[in-house]
Amino acid sequence: MNKKYYILFGPPGAGKGTQAGAIVERFNLCHISTGELLRSEIAAGTELGKQAKALIDDGNFVPDEMVEAMIEAKFRSVEGVDGFLLDGFPRTVAQADALKALLAKTGESVTACVSIMIPDELVHERIAHRAALEGRADDARDEVVTNRIQTYHAKTEPLVAYYKAAGLYREVDGVGSVDEVKERIFNVM
Repeated sequence: MNKKYYILFGPPGAGKGTQAGAIVERFNLCHISTGELLRSEIAAGTELGKQAKALIDDGNFVPDEMVEAMIEAKFRSVEGVDGFLLDGFPRTVAQADALKALLAKTGESVTACVSIMIPDELVHERIAHRAALEGRADDARDEVVTNRIQTYHAKTEPLVAYYKAAGLYREVDGVGSVDEVKERIFNVM
């Protein structure tokens, strides 16, 4: 049986991490958060982690090859699930093409791209709140947050057109309670 490959999409602070737990439980998926993968590398002090930390501290993305290698390893090593929920990848059309090629090797493809959308003002508010709660220094500085939002719009929004053209794009309003947004996501999936 082919596995399902869902992409969870949206700006920083849209609630992807919050919603992922309910989604993976409901659909028996493995959650692959590039942020968590990278943070575990940073915490472990690996060479990859040191390189990633320097980039992330400045509000920049980690190079595609580093992220793709981590994701491919996860696809190969996880068993007992019906598929995967990708959170934070792909972020660019080049990464989307790489994911398509990676899945094509095993005759599989992306099932759907579920996009949680919120306005930029709410992005700022939520990231500041999360930084305070979780002590995430990378999210605490205003200029870093602004850079992340600008980077998101410039590099990631072309994916909307990419997945719309493929007939795989599903947009969900991310404003509302956690349960309201969760029900909207379940409905589109």
